[in-house]
Amino acid sequence: MTVTGAARRTQIIDATIAVIAEQGYDRASFARIAERAGISSTRLISYHFAGKADLMGAVAAEVIGAVSGWTGRAVHAESGAAAQLRAYIEATVQFISDNRASMKALTDILLAGALEYSTDDDAEAGAPLVEMLRRGQATGEFRSFDPVVMAAAVQRCVDGLPFLLEREPQLDCAAYARELAMLFELGTRSDPQISHP
Repeated sequence: MTVTGAARRTQIIDATIAVIAEQGYDRASFARIAERAGISSTRLISYHFAGKADLMGAVAAEVIGAVSGWTGRAVHAESGAAAQLRAYIEATVQFISDNRASMKALTDILLAGALEYSTDDDAEAGAPLVEMLRRGQATGEFRSFDPVVMAAAVQRCVDGLPFLLEREPQLDCAAYARELAMLFELGTRSDPQISHP
């Protein structure tokens, strides 16, 4: 793909995110996207994307890739599973707070059933977090618990933030991240004074 072609795809993806965030998935027609992108014809969209499903898949991949890249850099900057878990939570919350239009578009696409998504996809997405928790248990930083269950709990808490921001757009996301990080620190850490079943 040429540099110009890549730039055009990015332009269309950005316009799609904006249209979905502002008007909803159902109103994200090629005509509205073309107008938002400032391009002369919907044929330019069709040239780069096979159809609406292909475009929505590209939007989702773009947003998920951005979240993963941002969070991954924050996690890899830390050493030790406990610090990495805190970094994961805080970085994910910050990304969601700073990229609300992108997250709303992704959420709308998923809720509309516009992507093929299976439980295998969910397990694959959560695998790095599960591995982080297992490392923490192996080093003694974390207590004994089911890492799959704990990872799912962490993920659902951050996944739910876009919905909360819809109702409470003025929410203090930094405070939300601190509370969430503390919750899971207390829930995972190895503490001889706490008895576990």
